[in-house]
This record gives sequence, C-alpha cells and structure tokens, in this order.
Amino acid sequence: MSIASTDSHGQHYAHHFDNAEHEYVSSKQGIWLFLCTEIMMFGGLFVAYTYYHSLYPEVFKAGSKFVDWRMGATNTVILITSSLTMALGIYYIQKGKPKIAAMNMALTILCGFGFMFIKYLEYSHKFHEGLLPSKYFFYEGAMVPHGKLYFGFYYMMTGLHGIHVLIGMGLIFWCMLRTLRGDFNSRYYTPVEGVGLFWHLVDLIWIYLFPLFYLVS
Repeated sequence: MSIASTDSHGQHYAHHFDNAEHEYVSSKQGIWLFLCTEIMMFGGLFVAYTYYHSLYPEVFKAGSKFVDWRMGATNTVILITSSLTMALGIYYIQKGKPKIAAMNMALTILCGFGFMFIKYLEYSHKFHEGLLPSKYFFYEGAMVPHGKLYFGFYYMMTGLHGIHVLIGMGLIFWCMLRTLRGDFNSRYYTPVEGVGLFWHLVDLIWIYLFPLFYLVS
C-alpha cells in the first residue's frame, strides 16, 4: 500500500488523509494541542512560583540580587530576534525561496546557541558560589532563611526552558536540512510551520520568566 498520495495540484499527503488540506488542518490542530499541554506544564510552575512568592517575598527579592538582569535582558533580545528569523524562514519557504529560508533558520539556531551560552555563563558562576537548589545549596555568604527556595524555582523553570530551547534548535536544524534537500517548498511546509509555532512558544515563556526571576526585586 502506498504511504503517500498526490492531489490534483501536485501536493503530497499521507495515505491516511483525504487530501492535502485535510492533512494540513489535522497537523495544525495536533501542534496546537501539543502546545496547550506545554502551556499547562509551565502554567503549573507559574502557579507554584506565585504561591511561594506570596509566602516568602523577601526570599525572592534577595535571590534576584544574585542574577544579572543585563544577561537576562540580552537573552530576551536574542530570543525575540530568533522569533523574527524563524518567521522569515517560514515566509521565504512560502515564497519559494528555500535558500533564504534555510539561512534564516541557521540564524535562528545561532541565536539559540547565543542564548544557551549566556545561560552557561550564568549557571557556572552560580555553581561556583554554591547557589544551588535544595540540599545542594552551600552558599557561604549571608542569605535570608529559605534562600535556596528561590534557586530551586530558578533552576527548575529556566532549566526546563533551556531543554526546550535545545529541542527547538534540533528541530529547526532538521527543518533546515530538509528544506535544502527540497522536501519543503511553497506547496508543503507544514512541519516547518509547526516547529516555528513551538519556537515562538519557547520565546514567549522566556518573556514571562525574565521578569519573574531577574526583575522581581
């Protein structure tokens, strides 16, 4: 049995769909459903953050003094820029310009590397000072009671976000290679659009994380 079919416009679609439009709509619904589960996961963490922040506001205010808002702001600019380049990548595929699309995807990946490099600098400095979560916390300076609570949330939420950035970079790289190979074009770009939506969500989550951890004071 054939695993793909072609409609009257020459568009390919998997055999279990009625036509290319059916595949496109189903795929978009699937990615939006997946993104809703991502929002629910991070939403639970945001609720927990809000609850503990209301209990120990002095802890979060003190903890924010150990993070550099300039690094956080730089990462915010980097991710906003990456959203633009990813959107341009999708736009140029739609316009039938795969090489320019792939170039914009490559720029998006470079932005991802820049973001992760800054996070590496932040994490390594905190590790050195002993600003770690839970029982691993061994900071020797003065700190308010329950001070490690802030860093528990910090590593949990920014670390989970960082994992999503790495996954997004891998997916964008996959899209870039397939675009250069000719698999995606102006008639078929659904996977690239889905990955783009995922990347935009990752960027949006950071826009919320930045003020919660870097500007809380």
